Amino acid sequence: MRVIAGDFKGRRLQAMKGDNTRPTTDKVKENVFNIMGQFFTGGRVLDLFAGSGNLGIEALSRGMDEAVFIDMNPNAIRVIKENLTQLKIQDRTEVYRNDAFKALNVLAKKGAKFDLIFLDPPYGKVAITELLKVVVEKNLLNDEGMIMCEYNAGQSVLFDGSYIKETRRESYGNIEILILEKVGK
Repeated sequence: MRVIAGDFKGRRLQAMKGDNTRPTTDKVKENVFNIMGQFFTGGRVLDLFAGSGNLGIEALSRGMDEAVFIDMNPNAIRVIKENLTQLKIQDRTEVYRNDAFKALNVLAKKGAKFDLIFLDPPYGKVAITELLKVVVEKNLLNDEGMIMCEYNAGQSVLFDGSYIKETRRESYGNIEILILEKVGK
């Protein structure tokens, strides 16, 4: 696993050992960033179910200012911190070990807002629809913000169309990618 573009292009990232995680492949990651925009001019990213921090680190490499990484697995937290230390970007990041839904509520209470949110939960274990519902209810997305959802193809994903709209949906074998944007202001 490596950083594909930007400041850290070509740098290898530590991955979680074992079968408990399913990192986004370089091919899918590259396609996702081609869809969303290859580079960013600042902003804040939330990498929920962060695993190794692969997606959030890629966003930082491509121009995001800050990132928040959340995962429930203590080994994932260790790997994320190692990757951030290796790239010397700890000062631009926050890393939390927490349940995704609890973390979203805590972030909302702190008044956190994001320009980019990655929702990549373990397939079939957490409903993307429920995560999107919390993001909408807590108004965690900045104006013109985007959400990238990765899930098992064939899974149904519903969302509040008055808050977010679908801009793109792609399939890569058994992987489905859904890109959403905040509606209006």
